[in-house]
Amino acid sequence: MHWADHTAMRLSKQYDSQVIASGITPSGEFHIGHLREILTAEMIHRACLDAEIDSEYIFIVDSMDPLRRVYGFLSEEYQEYIGYPLVNIPAPNPDGTPNHEGGNYANHFLQPFLEALKEIGVHPKVVMNHETYDSGDFATKIDLAIQNKDKIHEIIENISGRELPEEWFPYNPIGSDGSMDGVKVTGYEIPYVSWIDRHGVEGKSDIRKADGKMPWRVDWAARWGIHGITCEPAGKDHGASGGSFDTGIPICELLGSKPPGKMVYEWIQLKGSGPMSSSSGNTIGPIEALNLVPPEILRYIIARTKVKKHIDFDTGPSLFETADEYERLVSNPPSGDNLNKKKMVARDTILGSLRLSQVNRGD
Repeated sequence: MHWADHTAMRLSKQYDSQVIASGITPSGEFHIGHLREILTAEMIHRACLDAEIDSEYIFIVDSMDPLRRVYGFLSEEYQEYIGYPLVNIPAPNPDGTPNHEGGNYANHFLQPFLEALKEIGVHPKVVMNHETYDSGDFATKIDLAIQNKDKIHEIIENISGRELPEEWFPYNPIGSDGSMDGVKVTGYEIPYVSWIDRHGVEGKSDIRKADGKMPWRVDWAARWGIHGITCEPAGKDHGASGGSFDTGIPICELLGSKPPGKMVYEWIQLKGSGPMSSSSGNTIGPIEALNLVPPEILRYIIARTKVKKHIDFDTGPSLFETADEYERLVSNPPSGDNLNKKKMVARDTILGSLRLSQVNRGD
Protein backbone atom coordinates (compact mmCIF):
# COMPACT_ATOMS: atom_id res chain seq x y z
CA MET A 1 0.00 0.00 0.00
CA HIS A 2 1.26 3.50 -0.85
CA TRP A 3 2.30 5.65 2.12
CA ALA A 4 -0.49 8.17 1.42
CA ASP A 5 -3.14 5.42 1.27
CA HIS A 6 -1.79 3.90 4.49
CA THR A 7 -2.00 7.30 6.22
CA ALA A 8 -5.55 7.83 4.93
CA MET A 9 -6.63 4.46 6.32
CA ARG A 10 -5.04 5.22 9.68
CA LEU A 11 -6.77 8.60 9.86
CA SER A 12 -10.15 7.09 8.97
CA LYS A 13 -9.97 4.97 12.13
CA GLN A 14 -9.53 8.10 14.25
CA TYR A 15 -11.79 10.69 12.61
CA ASP A 16 -14.95 10.58 10.47
CA SER A 17 -13.75 13.50 8.33
CA GLN A 18 -10.30 14.91 7.74
CA VAL A 19 -8.70 18.35 7.63
CA ILE A 20 -5.23 17.94 6.14
CA ALA A 21 -3.01 20.98 6.53
CA SER A 22 0.32 22.44 5.57
CA GLY A 23 1.71 25.84 6.41
CA ILE A 24 4.55 28.05 5.25
CA THR A 25 6.02 31.43 6.19
CA PRO A 26 6.30 33.70 3.10
CA SER A 27 9.70 35.08 4.12
CA GLY A 28 11.20 34.83 0.63
CA GLU A 29 11.00 33.03 -2.69
CA PHE A 30 9.26 29.67 -2.41
CA HIS A 31 11.21 26.69 -3.74
CA ILE A 32 10.71 23.05 -4.62
CA GLY A 33 11.78 22.12 -1.10
CA HIS A 34 8.42 23.51 -0.01
CA LEU A 35 6.73 21.07 -2.38
CA ARG A 36 7.66 18.19 -0.05
CA GLU A 37 5.34 19.57 2.62
CA ILE A 38 2.65 20.73 0.21
CA LEU A 39 2.49 17.52 -1.84
CA THR A 40 2.83 15.21 1.15
CA ALA A 41 -0.30 16.81 2.63
CA GLU A 42 -2.11 17.04 -0.71
CA MET A 43 -1.43 13.39 -1.57
CA ILE A 44 -2.83 12.28 1.78
CA HIS A 45 -5.89 14.42 1.04
CA ARG A 46 -6.25 12.79 -2.40
CA ALA A 47 -5.81 9.33 -0.89
CA CYS A 48 -8.63 10.13 1.54
CA LEU A 49 -10.91 11.21 -1.31
CA ASP A 50 -9.98 8.12 -3.34
CA ALA A 51 -11.00 5.99 -0.34
CA GLU A 52 -14.28 7.95 -0.08
CA ILE A 53 -13.18 9.58 3.17
CA ASP A 54 -14.47 13.13 3.63
CA SER A 55 -11.45 15.44 3.48
CA GLU A 56 -10.44 19.09 3.11
CA TYR A 57 -6.93 20.36 2.39
CA ILE A 58 -5.96 23.76 3.80
CA PHE A 59 -2.76 25.72 3.21
CA ILE A 60 -2.03 28.11 6.09
CA VAL A 61 0.12 31.12 5.23
CA ASP A 62 1.97 32.50 8.26
CA SER A 63 1.39 36.09 7.19
CA MET A 64 1.53 37.34 10.81
CA ASP A 65 5.07 36.03 11.30
CA PRO A 66 7.55 38.88 11.84
CA LEU A 67 10.45 39.79 9.59
CA ARG A 68 13.31 38.33 11.63
CA ARG A 69 16.29 39.88 9.87
CA VAL A 70 17.36 41.63 6.68
CA TYR A 71 17.87 38.73 4.27
CA GLY A 72 20.55 38.84 1.60
CA PHE A 73 18.09 39.73 -1.16
CA LEU A 74 16.78 42.77 0.77
CA SER A 75 18.27 46.24 1.07
CA GLU A 76 19.26 47.66 4.45
CA GLU A 77 16.13 49.81 4.26
CA TYR A 78 14.25 46.77 5.57
CA GLN A 79 16.07 47.16 8.89
CA GLU A 80 13.23 49.42 10.03
CA TYR A 81 10.70 46.61 9.41
CA ILE A 82 12.31 43.97 11.62
CA GLY A 83 9.63 42.60 13.95
CA TYR A 84 6.79 43.74 11.70
CA PRO A 85 4.24 41.12 10.54
CA LEU A 86 5.08 40.19 6.95
CA VAL A 87 1.62 41.24 5.80
CA ASN A 88 2.32 44.78 7.06
CA ILE A 89 5.62 45.21 5.19
CA PRO A 90 5.98 46.59 1.64
CA ALA A 91 6.99 44.11 -1.05
CA PRO A 92 10.58 44.39 -2.32
CA ASN A 93 11.59 45.79 -5.69
CA PRO A 94 13.93 43.71 -7.89
CA ASP A 95 16.87 45.60 -6.33
CA GLY A 96 15.70 44.71 -2.82
CA THR A 97 14.43 48.14 -1.83
CA PRO A 98 10.89 48.51 -0.42
CA ASN A 99 8.20 49.09 -3.04
CA HIS A 100 5.65 51.19 -1.20
CA GLU A 101 3.17 50.87 -4.05
CA GLY A 102 3.66 47.17 -4.80
CA GLY A 103 1.45 45.40 -2.27
CA ASN A 104 2.60 43.60 0.86
CA TYR A 105 5.62 41.38 1.41
CA ALA A 106 3.64 38.21 2.19
CA ASN A 107 1.50 38.31 -0.96
CA HIS A 108 4.48 39.28 -3.11
CA PHE A 109 6.08 35.89 -2.48
CA LEU A 110 2.86 33.91 -2.06
CA GLN A 111 1.01 34.62 -5.30
CA PRO A 112 3.61 33.23 -7.78
CA PHE A 113 3.82 30.09 -5.65
CA LEU A 114 0.04 29.60 -5.70
CA GLU A 115 0.09 29.91 -9.50
CA ALA A 116 2.80 27.25 -9.68
CA LEU A 117 0.74 24.99 -7.39
CA LYS A 118 -2.17 25.18 -9.83
CA GLU A 119 0.10 23.87 -12.59
CA ILE A 120 1.09 20.98 -10.33
CA GLY A 121 -2.56 20.18 -9.61
CA VAL A 122 -2.69 21.51 -6.06
CA HIS A 123 -5.81 23.52 -5.20
CA PRO A 124 -5.92 24.08 -1.44
CA LYS A 125 -8.15 26.30 0.62
CA VAL A 126 -5.74 29.15 1.39
CA VAL A 127 -5.91 30.45 4.97
CA MET A 128 -4.09 33.72 5.69
CA ASN A 129 -3.14 33.60 9.36
CA HIS A 130 -3.49 37.36 9.87
CA GLU A 131 -7.11 37.07 8.76
CA THR A 132 -7.72 34.31 11.32
CA TYR A 133 -6.35 36.62 14.02
CA ASP A 134 -8.34 39.58 12.72
CA SER A 135 -11.58 37.57 12.63
CA GLY A 136 -11.30 36.83 16.35
CA ASP A 137 -10.98 33.07 15.82
CA PHE A 138 -7.76 33.00 17.88
CA ALA A 139 -9.25 34.98 20.80
CA THR A 140 -10.46 32.04 22.92
CA LYS A 141 -7.16 30.21 22.46
CA ILE A 142 -5.16 33.34 23.31
CA ASP A 143 -7.20 33.86 26.48
CA LEU A 144 -6.70 30.22 27.52
CA ALA A 145 -2.97 30.47 26.77
CA ILE A 146 -2.64 33.57 28.94
CA GLN A 147 -4.58 31.91 31.76
CA ASN A 148 -2.24 28.91 31.50
CA LYS A 149 0.93 30.92 30.89
CA ASP A 150 2.98 29.21 33.59
CA LYS A 151 1.93 25.71 32.48
CA ILE A 152 2.85 26.45 28.85
CA HIS A 153 6.15 27.97 29.99
CA GLU A 154 6.88 24.72 31.85
CA ILE A 155 5.82 22.51 28.90
CA ILE A 156 8.14 24.30 26.48
CA GLU A 157 11.11 24.25 28.87
CA ASN A 158 10.66 20.61 29.91
CA ILE A 159 10.11 19.19 26.41
CA SER A 160 12.39 21.40 24.32
CA GLY A 161 15.18 21.80 26.86
CA ARG A 162 15.16 25.54 26.13
CA GLU A 163 15.19 28.05 28.95
CA LEU A 164 12.58 30.77 28.49
CA PRO A 165 12.93 34.19 30.11
CA GLU A 166 10.84 34.77 33.24
CA GLU A 167 8.90 37.53 31.48
CA TRP A 168 7.93 35.18 28.61
CA PHE A 169 4.30 35.68 27.59
CA PRO A 170 2.19 33.58 25.19
CA TYR A 171 1.18 36.62 23.14
CA ASN A 172 3.38 39.15 21.36
CA PRO A 173 1.64 42.53 20.95
CA ILE A 174 2.45 44.94 18.13
CA GLY A 175 3.94 48.16 19.48
CA SER A 176 3.34 51.77 18.49
CA ASP A 177 5.87 51.59 15.64
CA GLY A 178 4.34 48.43 14.08
CA SER A 179 6.99 46.02 15.39
CA MET A 180 6.63 43.17 17.90
CA ASP A 181 10.29 43.53 18.92
CA GLY A 182 11.00 45.16 22.26
CA VAL A 183 7.38 45.18 23.42
CA LYS A 184 6.91 44.26 27.10
CA VAL A 185 3.56 43.03 28.39
CA THR A 186 2.45 44.91 31.52
CA GLY A 187 -1.00 43.44 32.13
CA TYR A 188 -4.03 41.58 30.84
CA GLU A 189 -7.74 42.14 31.24
CA ILE A 190 -9.78 40.28 28.65
CA PRO A 191 -9.79 41.15 25.77
CA TYR A 192 -6.86 43.59 26.10
CA VAL A 193 -3.16 42.94 26.60
CA SER A 194 -1.44 46.04 28.00
CA TRP A 195 2.13 46.82 26.98
CA ILE A 196 4.96 49.31 26.83
CA ASP A 197 7.18 49.34 23.75
CA ARG A 198 10.87 50.13 23.21
CA HIS A 199 10.02 53.80 22.69
CA GLY A 200 8.34 54.04 26.08
CA VAL A 201 4.90 54.26 24.49
CA GLU A 202 2.12 52.45 26.36
CA GLY A 203 -0.83 50.81 24.66
CA LYS A 204 -3.29 47.92 24.52
CA SER A 205 -3.75 45.10 22.00
CA ASP A 206 -7.15 43.50 21.41
CA ILE A 207 -6.79 39.70 21.28
CA ARG A 208 -9.86 39.60 19.00
CA LYS A 209 -7.93 41.41 16.28
CA ALA A 210 -4.57 41.18 14.50
CA ASP A 211 -2.96 43.43 17.11
CA GLY A 212 -0.36 40.79 17.87
CA LYS A 213 0.26 37.06 17.62
CA MET A 214 1.18 34.08 19.75
CA PRO A 215 4.75 32.71 19.66
CA TRP A 216 5.20 29.96 17.07
CA ARG A 217 4.98 26.95 19.39
CA VAL A 218 1.70 28.20 20.88
CA ASP A 219 0.30 29.56 17.61
CA TRP A 220 0.75 26.19 15.87
CA ALA A 221 -0.90 24.27 18.71
CA ALA A 222 -3.80 26.73 18.77
CA ARG A 223 -4.50 26.55 15.04
CA TRP A 224 -4.78 22.75 15.16
CA GLY A 225 -7.87 23.26 17.28
CA ILE A 226 -9.19 26.33 15.47
CA HIS A 227 -9.22 24.57 12.10
CA GLY A 228 -9.93 21.06 13.38
CA ILE A 229 -6.73 19.75 11.79
CA THR A 230 -6.42 15.96 11.83
CA CYS A 231 -3.11 15.67 9.95
CA GLU A 232 -0.29 18.15 9.35
CA PRO A 233 2.99 16.63 8.15
CA ALA A 234 5.96 18.33 9.83
CA GLY A 235 9.47 18.85 8.52
CA LYS A 236 12.24 17.12 10.43
CA ASP A 237 13.18 20.37 12.19
CA HIS A 238 9.73 20.80 13.73
CA GLY A 239 9.26 17.06 14.11
CA ALA A 240 12.55 16.37 15.90
CA SER A 241 12.49 15.20 19.51
CA GLY A 242 11.70 18.25 21.63
CA GLY A 243 10.67 20.23 18.56
CA SER A 244 7.57 22.35 18.08
CA PHE A 245 5.37 19.34 17.27
CA ASP A 246 6.26 17.67 20.57
CA THR A 247 5.51 20.82 22.57
CA GLY A 248 2.41 21.46 20.45
CA ILE A 249 0.68 18.24 21.51
CA PRO A 250 0.27 19.07 25.25
CA ILE A 251 -0.28 22.77 24.52
CA CYS A 252 -3.09 21.91 22.08
CA GLU A 253 -4.69 19.69 24.74
CA LEU A 254 -4.29 22.42 27.37
CA LEU A 255 -6.10 24.80 25.01
CA GLY A 256 -9.03 22.38 24.81
CA SER A 257 -8.45 20.58 21.50
CA LYS A 258 -7.26 17.24 20.18
CA PRO A 259 -3.87 17.42 18.43
CA PRO A 260 -3.22 15.61 15.15
CA GLY A 261 -1.02 12.53 15.10
CA LYS A 262 2.66 13.16 14.48
CA MET A 263 3.97 12.63 10.95
CA VAL A 264 7.47 13.77 10.01
CA TYR A 265 8.88 14.18 6.50
CA GLU A 266 12.47 14.58 5.33
CA TRP A 267 13.66 17.55 3.28
CA ILE A 268 14.38 17.95 -0.41
CA GLN A 269 18.01 18.90 -0.91
CA LEU A 270 19.59 20.49 -3.94
CA LYS A 271 22.18 17.90 -4.94
CA GLY A 272 25.63 19.16 -4.09
CA SER A 273 24.30 22.21 -2.21
CA GLY A 274 22.40 20.83 0.79
CA PRO A 275 18.96 21.88 2.08
CA MET A 276 17.21 24.71 0.26
CA SER A 277 16.46 27.97 2.07
CA SER A 278 14.33 30.92 0.96
CA SER A 279 16.29 33.33 3.12
CA SER A 280 19.73 32.18 1.88
CA GLY A 281 18.77 32.04 -1.79
CA ASN A 282 19.96 28.42 -2.18
CA THR A 283 16.86 27.41 -4.14
CA ILE A 284 15.24 26.25 -7.33
CA GLY A 285 11.76 27.67 -7.72
CA PRO A 286 8.75 25.61 -8.81
CA ILE A 287 8.49 27.53 -12.08
CA GLU A 288 12.16 26.81 -12.84
CA ALA A 289 11.57 23.14 -12.13
CA LEU A 290 8.47 23.11 -14.34
CA ASN A 291 10.61 24.48 -17.16
CA LEU A 292 12.78 21.37 -16.83
CA VAL A 293 10.17 18.62 -16.51
CA PRO A 294 6.37 18.24 -16.65
CA PRO A 295 4.43 18.65 -13.38
CA GLU A 296 3.70 14.92 -13.24
CA ILE A 297 7.42 14.28 -12.78
CA LEU A 298 7.67 16.68 -9.83
CA ARG A 299 4.71 14.92 -8.23
CA TYR A 300 6.20 11.50 -9.00
CA ILE A 301 9.53 12.36 -7.34
CA ILE A 302 7.68 12.96 -4.07
CA ALA A 303 5.00 10.29 -4.50
CA ARG A 304 7.51 7.46 -5.03
CA THR A 305 9.66 8.38 -2.01
CA LYS A 306 8.84 7.38 1.55
CA VAL A 307 8.21 10.46 3.66
CA LYS A 308 11.10 9.79 6.05
CA LYS A 309 13.64 9.53 3.24
CA HIS A 310 15.33 12.69 2.01
CA ILE A 311 15.26 13.59 -1.69
CA ASP A 312 18.30 14.81 -3.63
CA PHE A 313 16.94 17.03 -6.39
CA ASP A 314 19.35 16.90 -9.30
CA THR A 315 18.83 19.11 -12.33
CA GLY A 316 21.24 16.93 -14.30
CA PRO A 317 20.89 13.52 -15.97
CA SER A 318 19.20 11.78 -13.03
CA LEU A 319 16.17 14.08 -13.33
CA PHE A 320 15.65 13.00 -16.92
CA GLU A 321 16.25 9.37 -15.96
CA THR A 322 13.41 9.75 -13.45
CA ALA A 323 11.21 11.19 -16.20
CA ASP A 324 12.03 8.20 -18.42
CA GLU A 325 11.22 5.82 -15.55
CA TYR A 326 7.86 7.52 -15.06
CA GLU A 327 7.00 7.31 -18.77
CA ARG A 328 7.92 3.61 -18.87
CA LEU A 329 5.69 2.85 -15.89
CA VAL A 330 2.77 4.83 -17.31
CA SER A 331 3.09 2.96 -20.61
CA ASN A 332 3.48 -0.41 -18.92
CA PRO A 333 2.20 -0.33 -15.33
CA PRO A 334 2.99 -3.35 -13.13
CA SER A 335 0.29 -6.00 -12.97
CA GLY A 336 -0.20 -9.59 -11.92
CA ASP A 337 -2.25 -11.24 -9.21
CA ASN A 338 -0.23 -14.33 -8.35
CA LEU A 339 2.50 -12.43 -6.54
CA ASN A 340 4.17 -13.00 -3.21
CA LYS A 341 3.56 -10.40 -0.51
CA LYS A 342 6.78 -8.46 -1.19
CA LYS A 343 6.07 -8.13 -4.92
CA MET A 344 2.44 -7.23 -4.27
CA VAL A 345 3.49 -4.41 -1.94
CA ALA A 346 5.97 -3.15 -4.55
CA ARG A 347 3.29 -3.27 -7.27
CA ASP A 348 0.71 -1.42 -5.17
CA THR A 349 3.26 1.20 -4.14
CA ILE A 350 4.18 1.90 -7.78
CA LEU A 351 0.53 2.05 -8.84
CA GLY A 352 -0.21 4.42 -5.95
CA SER A 353 2.72 6.63 -6.95
CA LEU A 354 1.47 6.80 -10.54
CA ARG A 355 -2.07 7.59 -9.42
CA LEU A 356 -0.95 10.39 -7.12
CA SER A 357 1.39 11.82 -9.77
CA GLN A 358 -1.46 12.88 -12.04
CA VAL A 359 -2.08 16.63 -12.18
CA ASN A 360 -5.82 16.07 -12.32
CA ARG A 361 -7.12 13.57 -9.78
CA GLY A 362 -8.71 10.57 -11.46
CA ASP A 363 -6.76 10.82 -14.74
